[in-house]
Amino acid sequence: QAFANPEDALRNGGLQYYRDDPDVERNLLSLSRAHRNDMENIFPFLFLGAVYSLLDPSPAVARIHFFVFCVGRIVHTIAYLLRLKAPTRSVAYGMAQLPCFSMALQILLATTPYW
Repeated sequence: QAFANPEDALRNGGLQYYRDDPDVERNLLSLSRAHRNDMENIFPFLFLGAVYSLLDPSPAVARIHFFVFCVGRIVHTIAYLLRLKAPTRSVAYGMAQLPCFSMALQILLATTPYW
C-alpha cells in the first residue's frame, strides 16, 4: 500500500505508507498541464468544426481539416508529456492551428454577405 496524502495514510495504517515522490509530482503536474492545454484547444476546434460543417463543405476537405488537427494535437500532447525538444511541440501546435484558422476564415467568408 502507498498513499499520496498523509491523511489517507493515517487512516489506513500509518505514515509509513505515505509516499512523496518528486518525479511523480512533476509527472502529475505535466499531465495536468497537458490536459488543460488540450481542453483550451479542443473545445474551440469543436465549435469551429460544428459551424464549418453547417456550411456544407466538401467531405474530403473537411476530413483533411479534422485529420490534421487530430494529428497535431496528439503529437503536441505526446511532446508535452515526454518533454521532447523545443521545436516539436511548437510545430505540432502550429500544425493543429492551421485547420482552425482555415475553418474560421471560411466561416467568415461565408457569413460576410449577411452583414
